[in-house]
Formats: sequence, structure tokens, C-alpha cells
Amino acid sequence: MKISSYKNLFVLAFLSLSCIQPADAITPVNSPSQLSQEVATLRKQGSKGLQRFLKIHANQLNDPQVRTALDALCQQRDCYASRLYWYTDLAQAKAAAQASGKPILSLRLLGKLDQDLSCANSRFFRVALYPNAEISKMLQDRFILHWESVRPAPKVTVDFGDGRKLERTITGNSIHYVLDSSGRPIDAIPGLYGPKAFLKQLQQAEIAAKEYSRLPSANRNAFLQKYHSDRLQAIETQWRADLSKLGIQSPPERTASVNPSQPATAGIAAPIAVSKMMVERPLLRSIQPSSDRDNLVRITNEDAWNRIAQLYTVEAQLDDNSVALIKAKTKQNNLPRLVQNFEAAMALDTVRNEYMLHSQIHQWFVEGNQTDNVALLNEKVYAQLFLTPSSDPWLGLAPNDAYSAIDNDGLR
Repeated sequence: MKISSYKNLFVLAFLSLSCIQPADAITPVNSPSQLSQEVATLRKQGSKGLQRFLKIHANQLNDPQVRTALDALCQQRDCYASRLYWYTDLAQAKAAAQASGKPILSLRLLGKLDQDLSCANSRFFRVALYPNAEISKMLQDRFILHWESVRPAPKVTVDFGDGRKLERTITGNSIHYVLDSSGRPIDAIPGLYGPKAFLKQLQQAEIAAKEYSRLPSANRNAFLQKYHSDRLQAIETQWRADLSKLGIQSPPERTASVNPSQPATAGIAAPIAVSKMMVERPLLRSIQPSSDRDNLVRITNEDAWNRIAQLYTVEAQLDDNSVALIKAKTKQNNLPRLVQNFEAAMALDTVRNEYMLHSQIHQWFVEGNQTDNVALLNEKVYAQLFLTPSSDPWLGLAPNDAYSAIDNDGLR
């Protein structure tokens, strides 16, 4: 046989071998139906299925169809930026937590995490927290993630009559619960925190959850009471230090001023979450104008809170991943100003949520006040802290003492 014949045989053999793919290799597909089938298969594999999808489609993550499929797999909007897998069934999350030895981070929100128009704070989580490099890594490595919708997010559409429309969600709030593998609440992180502050909260709660799980059942309640008592004392100490540093003689209110005989309105509930209030306030003002006295109290409180928030600007700084996501999601040409204003609002949210809301949650744990069941605790949080109880189907947007001059008060 001639040498050229050997060469031809060698080339054919090489080409044949090069066409053989590893057993786990899958050719990327972009057909919606094929992607849907792929997602259904990989979703059952949990976070391993997500990593497999990301590997298969590593060069296609800018494709809108692939991103839509990825969101369905993760059950989170903009998952390409965070790469987090979320359970939507708590029983499945608990099974995963028991198998892995990790605590559960369970988000409660209005709307759904995989939809664009979920409540404002959950949208801010998807931009400021979940894509953050440090937070994303910690959530992937050390928590089982779960979310549950409390109720649909109320939406408002402003029709300008010339083809232009403005869509917004209005009112509502969100909270992250840290649960042990049985679903028992260990701690709760209410509302929006700056990235560094949120990371600290996660680290503290993870340590507490692991220590709790190692204790005999008889010692666990006492451990939680001491943990929350210590955290409450730390908050009070830091509060006094902040006031002293700034020379504030008349501290701002740390509880919402609500008449117990009257249901809270959306206008009262909105300022509890500052970042989302910046988006919702223009619409709420037109729906529920506030009195001059209410405005004076709000302005007085806001001045003191803003001074305190300035001590925590570093805690609210966005990382490059989050800034890139904001840039991708907005058509505004003033990105630096948008980021600066958002960070300032997050710093304000951070201090208010810690000093006003988290301190109350710690107190409930110390008292053992409906804190051993996440569903009961969540009802309490939404009713007494967020001022949007499940008993009010209109979320404070339809007060019974304000006349609208619309048939049936506009209720449909």
C-alpha cells in the first residue's frame, strides 16, 4: 500500500473520532419548543440542571429566546445576570436543604419573581442583590433558594391617549426569611438592604441557622431567643452611636404612625420602603393626596433619616454586575445619576429597615410571638410591619372614607 493511502486512512479515522461527542454533550438548540423541553428536563435536576444549561448555552446567553428559557429554568427574571436556581415549592426546598445541610432563603413577594412587573422591591433585589458577585456566590454555595408569591402585584397603567402608556406596580413589599431545613424561621430580612449590608445579614443568619441545627431540640428555642436578644441589643447600641455621632437630639420615629381604629392606606404604607416609594409616590399622590401635617412630619423624619443613611453609603454601593444590568434595562442616558440616586435610596432603606422593621422582628422572636411558623410570621409581617394585611383585598388603595365621584368608587 502506498504511503498516501495510509495518510488518507489516518485522516478519515481522525475525522471520525473528532465527530464523536462526549456522552453528556448536547448540541445547543434555539427552537422555543426544544428549549422548553430542555428546561422541563433540567428544571428537575435543580441547581445542577442550571449549571448544565449555562454550560450548553455559554455562547448564546445574549439570545432573547435562550434568556427566556433560562428565566423559566431559574424561575427568576434576568437569571443570566444572577445565575441562581429558585424553588417555588417549599416542600422541595426543604428536601434539598435536608440533603445538602444548607439553610433555606425563602423570599415572599407580591407578584412572581420570574415576571418583569413583580413588586418594586423584588425588582430591586434582582438588580442590586442577586447579580452582585459576592451575594450570588454566597447564595449559590450556601443556601437553598425559594420564593412564594403572597398575592399578585397591583399594577397601574397610565394611558396618555396618543399611543403612549406608562406601566408601574404600586404598593407592596418583600421579605427574605432564613429557615432551617424543616422550614422553621431563624431570622427575617425585611425589605431592601444595600448589597454589603444584605451580605452581612446573610452571614449572621447562616451562622445562627447552622448553630441552631446542631443543638438538641430542647435547647433550640432558648438559643433563638438569645440570638435575637443579642441582635436587638446590637441594633439599639448602633442606633445610639449613630445619633451621637450626628448630634441628633430629636431622633426620627422608628414606627409608622397609624391610627389603630382605621386601616392603613397605601399612602401610609408606601414610605416604609424608600426605594420603591421613589417609583410609586407620583402615582400615589394623585390617588391619595396627603395633608399638610402629614407632609411636615414626613419631611422632618426624612431629614434625620437621610443624615443617618449617609453613614452607610458604602453598604449600598452597587458592583459592576449590577450597574451593567441597570444599563441593559434602561433607555435613560444619565446612568451615573440613576445609579447614584438608587444607591442613596438603598442606604436610606437599609437603615430604616434595620432600625424600624428588623428590630421589631427580633423583638417578636425574643417573645416567641408567632415566630415558629413561617406562614403565620409572614401574615404578621405584612399586617403589622408592611401595613398591607391579607384582610384588605385593596391594599389600602380604596379607603372607605374618601369620596371618588366614580360609580362604585371605581371598584370592578
